[in-house]
Amino acid sequence: MPYGPPSQPYAAVGPYTSPIPIRRTHLGNALASEWTKIKSVRSTIWTLSVMVALVAGIGLLVATGTSDSDYGDIPTTLPGFFGTLLGQLCIITLGVLVITSEYGTGMIRTTFTASPQRSRVLTAKALVFFTLSFTTTTASLALVAYASMGIHSGPGVAEPTGEQILGATVGAGLYVSLLGLLSLAVGSMLRHSAGAITTMLGVVLLPSILPAFLMMSDSLRELGVKMQEYSSPQSLAALFQLDESLDSGWSQLSLLAVVTAGALIGAYTLLEKRDV
Repeated sequence: MPYGPPSQPYAAVGPYTSPIPIRRTHLGNALASEWTKIKSVRSTIWTLSVMVALVAGIGLLVATGTSDSDYGDIPTTLPGFFGTLLGQLCIITLGVLVITSEYGTGMIRTTFTASPQRSRVLTAKALVFFTLSFTTTTASLALVAYASMGIHSGPGVAEPTGEQILGATVGAGLYVSLLGLLSLAVGSMLRHSAGAITTMLGVVLLPSILPAFLMMSDSLRELGVKMQEYSSPQSLAALFQLDESLDSGWSQLSLLAVVTAGALIGAYTLLEKRDV
């Protein structure tokens, strides 16, 4: 049978239309994806559980181990302060792992393939993490604060004001959550878990250690005092209003918010410029 051109040409085929309905993705889809990922990872459950155990456990232990006479000049919301000093390290670690764990396993390539708009992915991670950490931390602090207020009451006990309760719950929860958000931004820029965690530990610990050496010099004394004032322990102490000489802590909280915003801007910029 001779081979040659067909007697009748094939009909032209139009553009292919997928039978699967296609819809535009939006931030809500990215939020749902990040929520599924963060709640499915064991490190999230363990890290948050340790944080709650530290904040609530140490706080309640201090509340039950002290007497009414200890709260003559300090508010009864004090016990939450001690657990928060350690609990903040858990939120810092979790903030780093939320982003660096995907870089470590290579899953970040899959994430950016599914959602090419990288800024949307980072925004979703930041919103989901901040909401989760703020809710968990504030709830733990509120549990300790109101339990301590119930244990210690009556004549001779300094009844906490509304501002003191707000600082010991919402204020401290916001401060710790901003530290975690700063950790996420640092993790996004460094893309390495150990390096980012070490950097954040330096950010938290150095301002508490360096002032002791800086204040040995007359020329650096003022810098040491200011650094100590804005260190993490001093900021939390101000939010809990442990001393009347301290301010309410909102200035330290504002500075941390500005630093975190700057770090997030850097993270967004590098995320768009660098390869995965």
